[in-house]
Amino acid sequence: MSHMYLTGFPLLILLLAFAGVMPFLLMTIAQIVQFKAPGKGKYTTYESGMEPFGDARIQFDVKFYMYALLFIVFDIETVFLFPWAITYGNLELDSMAFMGMLLVEMTIFIGILLVGLIYAFRRDALKWQ
Repeated sequence: MSHMYLTGFPLLILLLAFAGVMPFLLMTIAQIVQFKAPGKGKYTTYESGMEPFGDARIQFDVKFYMYALLFIVFDIETVFLFPWAITYGNLELDSMAFMGMLLVEMTIFIGILLVGLIYAFRRDALKWQ
């Protein structure tokens, strides 16, 4: 293996060590310098300056999670779709094989997402009851 490929490893190891140690160091410093004033008000729920009433824990309907998951999936799809479209639009005509491969990859990606969406519709996952 060439020496050229190994020159970045010490810097990478230093970066990983720094990333591993830094959170613990910052949490330790925060514990040492924090202002400690325990009181009754510290253990109550904050309700915009009003006195809390009732229990803060309510039953949350599960159907919201399905909508949130589907939103995240299709939001991430757009994150992948925009850079692909820019790359596809900037390619020259002499790289037709690469353009074809990109088109097939994105068609498969969108097809898998459409199969998931059709499955969600058929299972009535998006029907509000």
